[in-house]
Amino acid sequence: MTMTVAEPMPTPDLLARMEAVAVELATIGGREILATLGSLMAVQYKGDDNAIALMRDPVSEVDSRVEAMIRSHLADHFPDHGIIGEEMAVQAGLGSDFVWAVDPIDGTSNFINGFPLFASSVGVLYRGVPVVGALWCSTSHLLTPGVYHCGGTAGLRFEGEPVSRLPNPAVRKRLAGDPHGQSGVGPWDGRKTGSAAIECAFVAAGLLQVARFATPNIWDVAGGIALAHASGASVFQKEDGNWSPFASFGDQLAQMAQWRRPLILGTPEDAARMTDIQRADAQDRSRRI
Repeated sequence: MTMTVAEPMPTPDLLARMEAVAVELATIGGREILATLGSLMAVQYKGDDNAIALMRDPVSEVDSRVEAMIRSHLADHFPDHGIIGEEMAVQAGLGSDFVWAVDPIDGTSNFINGFPLFASSVGVLYRGVPVVGALWCSTSHLLTPGVYHCGGTAGLRFEGEPVSRLPNPAVRKRLAGDPHGQSGVGPWDGRKTGSAAIECAFVAAGLLQVARFATPNIWDVAGGIALAHASGASVFQKEDGNWSPFASFGDQLAQMAQWRRPLILGTPEDAARMTDIQRADAQDRSRRI
């Protein structure tokens, strides 16, 4: 679907209304996750026969149930908006420039094993650009579960309150999210949480200086990119072998749904440093081939 009907730029009031709905949707996800955590549940593995044999992409009954609940709730508020979700088919909008990207549980492997790092992620795109984000996270900078959210002009908030953290100047080596959890790549200690959405939220909240993702899906990071921008972080994506500032997921629904690009989010200084390290690493590998 090509979005040919241009809606006016969303007003702060409209963004605030969408943010409130996004928080409701993320809260629905969090509530269902907490209600089911630790119980016996049906689990399947997605993909072709080889992927299923490797058991790399699990989906629980909760994933599908939460996404169905979110879509039903969203239809009551914005029935003309498009929806891209991890577990259900893409739903085209009715001439709208807005698309909601939903991941009912990001970090499903953690969730089904009871490892307490996972999120329920909601992002709103306007012509492919993330403008609203709401991520229910199993933990936070306050060590409590809750929703990080943004939209309009209020900036990044957690459970309705502004997020403000002053880094301890005595800590000279900060943390970075890394696909392999590697330390020694740059001036950070590497961490791998198993949830791209959590790591995006942690970058926005200042718990991680930077995070790198190998090939995330749009529903993994759409809401998190909105949070990152609201916090003043920089976002870069790799396309055609080059790192450049993230602009959008594309202007067509099918293009958005198929988006998968390496991504870096972080403070402006740390994100730029990470892209430089990745460029140098790529050049070194090419010389050795």
